[in-house]
Amino acid sequence: MALEEKERIVIPDEDGEEHLFEVLFTFDVDETNHSYIAVVPVEQTEDEEVEVYAFRYEEKNNDDNDLSLFPIESDEEWEMVEEMLNTLAEEENEE
Repeated sequence: MALEEKERIVIPDEDGEEHLFEVLFTFDVDETNHSYIAVVPVEQTEDEEVEVYAFRYEEKNNDDNDLSLFPIESDEEWEMVEEMLNTLAEEENEE
């Protein structure tokens, strides 16, 4: 079994303090043309209960692979992200 390198990103909080997160998944919604990312804090990845953070994101057009993150505010968006999380969790349990 190959060990897959997890993608990690740094996200600053409202105080400007940077935190390292592991990317669970990203997905695009064709109908709205929006992209979403779900992440967990790296320090929680070994815990049984992890706190998942989700954002809508846009890639900046530069060479740094920068993302602009936006909070998810509508119930419809949250339901869509939760549904995707549940689907992925079910797939992982089947492996």
